This record gives sequence, structure tokens and C-alpha cells, in this order.
Amino acid sequence: MNDMTAVQKDKLMSDLRVVIADAEEMLRMTADEVGEGAADLRSRVQARMNQAKADLVHLQEAAVAKAKAAGHATDEFVHENPWKSIGIAAGVGLVVGLLIGRR
Repeated sequence: MNDMTAVQKDKLMSDLRVVIADAEEMLRMTADEVGEGAADLRSRVQARMNQAKADLVHLQEAAVAKAKAAGHATDEFVHENPWKSIGIAAGVGLVVGLLIGRR
């Protein structure tokens, strides 16, 4: 999962939140159902939801840690190479300006 883009990770986290919310709603709706099979199903779904929530928290923590590491690396690069950073920023600004000007 290391090669996933940030957009894919955000979509995955959003989808997991929706699935968890739907499963919790299903559990609330079937709470009055009786029987050994229904109780067993509810307990298995609840266990899987708890695991999914834990996985979601872990994924969020990993994404935050990677974003912080990227920010620190960028900060170090800019402090170690200020003129190179200015040149890169000017080049990017020039390209964006040219693209906007073409419209």
C-alpha cells in the first residue's frame, strides 16, 4: 500500500467510514431480532467493525506521519538550498503563469 497516492488513501478512508457507518446502522436496526443466528451475526459484524475502525485509525496515523516527514524534508531542503529553492519556485511560477496566460 506504499505506492498508493494520497487521493486513493483519502478515498479509501472515506469509503471505510461509510461502510462502518452503514454497518453500525444495520446493527441498530436488527437489535430487536432474536435468535442464535442473528446474535452470532451481530457479534461477528461488530468484531469486524472494531477491526476496521482500528485499521482506519492506523491508516490515518501513517498518513499523518508521512505528511509530517515530507514537510520536515522539504523544510530541511529549503534551509540547506535557499537559492535552489527560489529558482525552483520561480520556475514553477513561470510555468503556471504561462499556462494561465494561454487561456
